[in-house]
Amino acid sequence: MMLLNTRTAFGYGANSKVRLGLLGCGNRGTSVADSFAQNTSAQVVALGDLFPDRLAACKKHFDELNARLGHAPIDAEQLFVGPHAVDHLASSSQVDLIQLSTPPFFHVEHLGIAVASGKHVYCEKPVGIDVAQARQALEIAKKVKPTQSVDVGFQCRNAPPLAAFAEKIKGGILGKIVSVTGTYNAPASVEVKPTGTSPEEYRVRNWLWDRALSGDILVEQNIHIIDLCNWFLGTHPTKATATGGRQVLDHFGDCWDNYQVDFTYPGDVHFSFTSTQFDNYGGFDAGLKLFGSHGSAAMAYSGPVQIKGEEQWAWQDAAANSEGGKFAANGAFSDNLQFADRDKERTFIASIIDGAAHNQIAAGVETALSCILGRMAGYQKREVTWDELLTHGETYQLGFTVEKFA
Repeated sequence: MMLLNTRTAFGYGANSKVRLGLLGCGNRGTSVADSFAQNTSAQVVALGDLFPDRLAACKKHFDELNARLGHAPIDAEQLFVGPHAVDHLASSSQVDLIQLSTPPFFHVEHLGIAVASGKHVYCEKPVGIDVAQARQALEIAKKVKPTQSVDVGFQCRNAPPLAAFAEKIKGGILGKIVSVTGTYNAPASVEVKPTGTSPEEYRVRNWLWDRALSGDILVEQNIHIIDLCNWFLGTHPTKATATGGRQVLDHFGDCWDNYQVDFTYPGDVHFSFTSTQFDNYGGFDAGLKLFGSHGSAAMAYSGPVQIKGEEQWAWQDAAANSEGGKFAANGAFSDNLQFADRDKERTFIASIIDGAAHNQIAAGVETALSCILGRMAGYQKREVTWDELLTHGETYQLGFTVEKFA
């Protein structure tokens, strides 16, 4: 009966393939679509990118993957290049799901087009790089159909060790939580140095270090740790103070390479967060520690996930608990996050097939605004409240139009 209803109402059987169109053929986009293809019933059938060379490389990759999985190569008519690739994916009758893995500045614009098409959408974080985009995203959220599933790429919440950890924290194992500390220390990304390109194309190809395109490291990468803190505490910060700057890196870009942020949450709970993104020698370190009246808890991308206090608990997995995690620029981490992408994607595809649609836009916006709050406090060198942030209506401009790449 359930299978019949699913086929009738949503067009999917229990083992039906979901046809995926990838927009943004970069490192992370390719990695996520690859995981969808290998871990779910999704099949990559269409590709879109601003640049022909990225599109060609991505087609080669997925044609080889599809062959290994027993699928046909991607039809040449489902390859879209240029600034209107998103429109072609949105109008394609061959696509059920659009994966948005473009530079963050474009996430909300592309999200609006994808949602309006009625297709399911997997949007990478952040959902907005400024307040104006965040507000726009909330309006888009209202237009999501009841049968349309829209997920945001906070896959860390689905990592089995962290999901079990969150259940314990939310269950009150720590008593009254009064303090949280967090870190995200990572190597600097490698600068792409194409020759013969315009300044605008150089920016786009190195978007991670461009403030307007990425939102800065606090909004683009550190967001995962801040999202986990919001998740564990069940709320967002009310104010923040911050310091930081660009003090080590000398390559292209205007993003900061370090942050020190103190977020205040309801109940006067303080979250002290530090980030560096220049250390190519000290390895990779990302995680959280929570301190409460009944004990303390610690989780990290790599290393023990455990709780000490009146009640003891630890995630029992030798591989996950091993030390020495490595940074993964494409987000495909091992150790505690080994199955984060897989389980996130399986849950998302299940929501499509079963008809239990998700709409995670508002939650994505809440975390994006939390990071934007810390960024504004750092840039303005003063305490900024949540209400001030929203009143300010911060907005960033790209300074050029992608129509030049048509």
